[in-house]
Amino acid sequence: MNGDTIISVSTAPGVGAIAMVRVSGPDAGVLLRRLASDLPEVPEPRRATLVKLRDPDDGSSLDRAVATFYQEPASYTGEDLVELTCHGGWLVPGLIADALVRAGGRQAAPGEFTRRAYLRGKLDLVQVEAVADLVEARSRAMHRAALGHLERGLSDRIVKLREAVVGLEAMLVHHIDFPEEDDPPVPVGRIVDEARRISEHIATMLRTAPEGELLREGALTVLAGQPNVGKSSLYNALVGEERAIVTEEPGTTRDALEVGVQLGGFPFRLVDTAGLRDAGERIEQLGIEVTKRYLDRADLVLLCVSAGEGVSVDEMAFLSEVAEVPVVLVETKADLLSEREVDLDLSGHMGEKLAGRLRVSTVTGQGLDQIKQLLPELVYSAVVSAQEDVPVLTRRRHAQALEVALSEVSAFTEALVGGLPAEVASTHLRVAETALEEILGVISVDDVLDAVFAEFCVGK
Repeated sequence: MNGDTIISVSTAPGVGAIAMVRVSGPDAGVLLRRLASDLPEVPEPRRATLVKLRDPDDGSSLDRAVATFYQEPASYTGEDLVELTCHGGWLVPGLIADALVRAGGRQAAPGEFTRRAYLRGKLDLVQVEAVADLVEARSRAMHRAALGHLERGLSDRIVKLREAVVGLEAMLVHHIDFPEEDDPPVPVGRIVDEARRISEHIATMLRTAPEGELLREGALTVLAGQPNVGKSSLYNALVGEERAIVTEEPGTTRDALEVGVQLGGFPFRLVDTAGLRDAGERIEQLGIEVTKRYLDRADLVLLCVSAGEGVSVDEMAFLSEVAEVPVVLVETKADLLSEREVDLDLSGHMGEKLAGRLRVSTVTGQGLDQIKQLLPELVYSAVVSAQEDVPVLTRRRHAQALEVALSEVSAFTEALVGGLPAEVASTHLRVAETALEEILGVISVDDVLDAVFAEFCVGK
């Protein structure tokens, strides 16, 4: 571990009431006193102290700040740490950070504070990733998942799984080589049952992985349909503001508009697209090509049709080509229907592909609440239905390691059931144990660490 002291502005740049400058390392207290020379000594740990900061070179005044000193190991990094709360703005925090560097510190690299916390055992690797996810969270669902991971919800589950695998290894040892005076060997059937129980626990966690990954970026939700069926109006209603131009002229939307929103506390990337039709104009053709590219990548499709007007041949063809993702039929402009409502004939292939069907009006608000409730259930079904004690996997790295662990425990079970010697079957358990350890960072691989911390902002 480095013995130097690192400096960084830990708040976002820009105009604001306050900002924070962080100092971590063995000389954190020394650097504070070089700028706050009036201090008789380093402040008492965890006690906020008002200090006057001066440039260490010429003694010019920098700012009045509140200094809080945290003594190792009782700090975020596990080292001596100083947090300076100063006036915000573009200039002041940077001047203080620069003065601290000239006083003997160095500028921190991205994620270096949290990296030091990991190296000193304050956080495991899952918690490290949770810190980054919490900072980047753009939905309540992602916030809940990240906070749960930071509070060791996932870590504790992985530790228990590892302990179960180690316990399985112990049972196997007693089966292979047991003292005659002790109990008889552990029956193979008991070992197999325990292995299958572990596999089921891992499989339960893995079922949250697809939706968990979507929590980070949001589910790509494409509004598609013929021109002038109300896609842009629905888009604006779901976004909550006028983002797309709405006119009675068909083909107004020529390009795709994308924006991130929360629906039911879950993140979605809504895309308003050009109308699906045979276009004559070159620019309209390009818009339709963009629409089809979005449809190829979509996690969810809202197929919009005017209520009571039926589904076109083009839309039927579209449904036959769209990827295997949920498709919701949205009958728009419900307020324009006559009292005798017309039901669409959705027999055959079309009806089979639909994951839902709603009638909406952006004028009256009919059906909008139902859409906001339905979409999270379709895209995040595993997350929504997950038990409170089942953490959501939000990182592909976690899922990949658990897939390895599941594969190896299953291979171990098959080997025992198939009659292979226990000594041979046991090799699978060590691989499974290693995979679980890699999730926590018990086995630290430099390229894994570099990939994790590369996502961090400076100052965290």
